[in-house]
Amino acid sequence: MEHAEEMTVEVAYALPERQVIIELVVDRGTTLEQAIKLSGIFEQFTEIDLDKNRVGVFGKSVKLSDELQPGDRVEIYRPLIADPKEVRKQRAAEGKATKKGGGKL
Repeated sequence: MEHAEEMTVEVAYALPERQVIIELVVDRGTTLEQAIKLSGIFEQFTEIDLDKNRVGVFGKSVKLSDELQPGDRVEIYRPLIADPKEVRKQRAAEGKATKKGGGKL
């Protein structure tokens, strides 16, 4: 009987106070979604929802249906709390307000 070729991959998820990287051995052809489910990460982080959380491999956004390569690290991203563009606009506006005139006495 022939065995499918196996490879090692990692599944990673991080909260501000805790990060988990789970190493697992999977068959070649395993998708991101399959690896995430096999990792058991849902038991540790019940808030993960693959319909809402984006995923990537080494910082590059990919699809759940993409096949993994040996050594890949699947990263599950938390939803953004604030829109980065809006945060930048707010910071820029605050910076301009503070720099202009230096305040009145």
